[in-house]
Amino acid sequence: MAQKPELAGRSIPQAAQLPAVSGLGLDSDKARFRLIDTLAHSHQLDAALVEVMRDVPRHRFVEPAFASRAYEDVALPIGHQQTISRPSTVGRMIDRILRHLSGIDRKHLKILEIGTGCGYQAALLSRLFGEVYSIERIKDLHLLAKKNLRGMQCFNLRMIFADGLKGLDQAAPFDAIIAAAAGDAIPDAWMQQLKSGGILLTPVSTPSGQVLEQVISLGHGNFQHLQLDAVRFVPLLHGTRS
Repeated sequence: MAQKPELAGRSIPQAAQLPAVSGLGLDSDKARFRLIDTLAHSHQLDAALVEVMRDVPRHRFVEPAFASRAYEDVALPIGHQQTISRPSTVGRMIDRILRHLSGIDRKHLKILEIGTGCGYQAALLSRLFGEVYSIERIKDLHLLAKKNLRGMQCFNLRMIFADGLKGLDQAAPFDAIIAAAAGDAIPDAWMQQLKSGGILLTPVSTPSGQVLEQVISLGHGNFQHLQLDAVRFVPLLHGTRS
């Protein structure tokens, strides 16, 4: 019998105000604000997204050895051969979702994240959208993300330990699906779990390197594909790892 995905035992509460951090060099509030404001200007990010990125402390999601680099626009290791994505990459992907779904009240939108990692992007998504599901295939990272998000109070976030290639059929359809790992092709399960009019963003491996691909569901099994920027993500793997 197939094993059902493991849902986190409790939801994570919504957007509690975290204490300010200062005097820690590049992991300080000032450094965070400077980076996010630069990204907002460079990429014309949605104002609500900018506010959330200023509010969520990225250095709390990286290993202590790399905390001083949390507010550089770089990917950083989080263990298990995985990384936390560049803030600019995270921002541009979420911004595309926000703009595509701008005509709908965000509190009514349901989002699926493939690859929780350390939980940073899940924290951003939970503050922007009404209902968020996040899948992680590596047990230790699933537990790490739960630990990192403890006290951040995101009641609308469900964290699942499961094979992300299968998506999450029991919670489908989704208004948006966002993936943080690159495969050779987009899994059929993701496409089928996307609501008509919804948007899917995922890196895809090509012979010339990885590219970010946007998929819009047109309904009735029809999809519109658009290749965007060159990107660099960890590989998309099947199964789970305890």
